[in-house]
Amino acid sequence: MVSMKDIALKCKVSIATVSKALNDHSDISQEKKQIIKDTAKEMGYFPNSAARALKTNRTYNIGVLFVDDANSGLTHEYFASVLEGFKVEAEKNGYDITFINHRIGVRKMSYLEHCKYRGVDGVVAACVNFNRPEVIELIESDIPVVTIDHIFNNRTAIISDNVKGMHDLVEYVYQSGHRKIAYIHGADSSVTNGRLASFYRTLEELKVEIPDEYVKEGAYRDTQKAEELTRELLQLKERPTCIFYPDDFACIGGINVIKGLGYQIPEDISVVGYDGLTISEVLEPKLTTLKQDTAKLGREAAHHLVNLIEKPRTTVIERIVVQGKMQLGKSVKNQK
Repeated sequence: MVSMKDIALKCKVSIATVSKALNDHSDISQEKKQIIKDTAKEMGYFPNSAARALKTNRTYNIGVLFVDDANSGLTHEYFASVLEGFKVEAEKNGYDITFINHRIGVRKMSYLEHCKYRGVDGVVAACVNFNRPEVIELIESDIPVVTIDHIFNNRTAIISDNVKGMHDLVEYVYQSGHRKIAYIHGADSSVTNGRLASFYRTLEELKVEIPDEYVKEGAYRDTQKAEELTRELLQLKERPTCIFYPDDFACIGGINVIKGLGYQIPEDISVVGYDGLTISEVLEPKLTTLKQDTAKLGREAAHHLVNLIEKPRTTVIERIVVQGKMQLGKSVKNQK
């Protein structure tokens, strides 16, 4: 393995000079830096991560806590895209990624124990039940943590603007002439609470009253639950003219039931999704939904986590709100 000593001998400089050049110190000329870097590349030199960890007291390794209750893993398009944005930004800053779990081989351990075992410099937490004691234990530890789509008072959070997103969708449906608007929302979470409150508040501002049976608790990415609840809505004496779904994937279940019962979309029933997944653009008809900026969510999470790791004294704990945008399809009928 090529060492800095080998590079120093070939360039006829000291090991300290090689180290400074490879770390872009300003007290070495640009010309000498380039010669040393080119020599290191030609010789196949790679810095030793263990040695760097000893020197900097950092492993340059970030933990990712990603626990998907729907068991879709990285096929979960929304979070896969968020994590890709996170990965690109983290790697650009010189960090590797490790997924945090409950086991090392056959040995079971808590999330915090796994983080300490791997020696991660920080953790991003996404798509996890933030109310679980083991998650709270990690959040309350001394490890830098950034959360995605959930707010803790003492942690930086990167969140989609679910309030504005839902407001824009409801406003659009209202302006299209709908007054009988139903909402199948996801399971209890800060994301759901924000969207649901915005749904009710926007309708109140528009002076639209909806019966309690128009709002039903479903689950994210659960087509079967969406099918069941859509069937209940369509059996109501005064059925809604438009149904909102917790996400684009769950919306497929509703669409299947609507079409299976002989209704046309949007002529008989209008539907609205959320997230702006690829599938929303290939459904027939194309789905009206709220496209979230997943790549930016991931990039912002990585950027702020790296700052917490590298500049702990000057980095402020804050909430970063990422805007989405309306993606107009043909699934909402204009009733005017």
